[in-house]
Amino acid sequence: MRIISGKYKGKRLIAPKKLPVRPTTDFAKEGLFNILNNQFYFDELTVLDLFAGTGNISFEFASRGVPKITSVDAHSGCVQYINKIKSELEFPIQPIKSDVFTYLEKSIQKADIIFADPPYDIPLTEFNKIPMLVKKNGLLEEDGILIIEHAKQTDLSEIDGFTEKRKYGSSVFSFFEF
Repeated sequence: MRIISGKYKGKRLIAPKKLPVRPTTDFAKEGLFNILNNQFYFDELTVLDLFAGTGNISFEFASRGVPKITSVDAHSGCVQYINKIKSELEFPIQPIKSDVFTYLEKSIQKADIIFADPPYDIPLTEFNKIPMLVKKNGLLEEDGILIIEHAKQTDLSEIDGFTEKRKYGSSVFSFFEF
């Protein structure tokens, strides 16, 4: 995986092979950040990265100047890797080891952008829980967005708050506003 833009543009990061992850492709990540670049000033954002995995998305936000990023993942190896890169590159990332749904139930911290990249094979009911908990607990700042990455076979357009989806290869980003 590599960082596409910002302070560490072009930097390659090699995550341990044993992590249970499917990092967002560079193609999909570039498409996503082109959209976000036209909507937000990165140096003013607070970002919550759910199912953070290798930290790929968190690192991209950090390289682009986001001052506050929280990365949540249940796997201790993923959290350790994010901590390692955070320290090496002095990124403003707070890694948290937690089940994402438990975190969303208890969190009161608001974010401008919440990005969720759950395993593609979770049941649709689990996908539905993400926007439901974000909305119920008021976790988005005013004019904030929730983005869920999923497989093209999954349709989230019937979920409350859905605004649009963008497809990049086999990945789809569904956008939500509340």
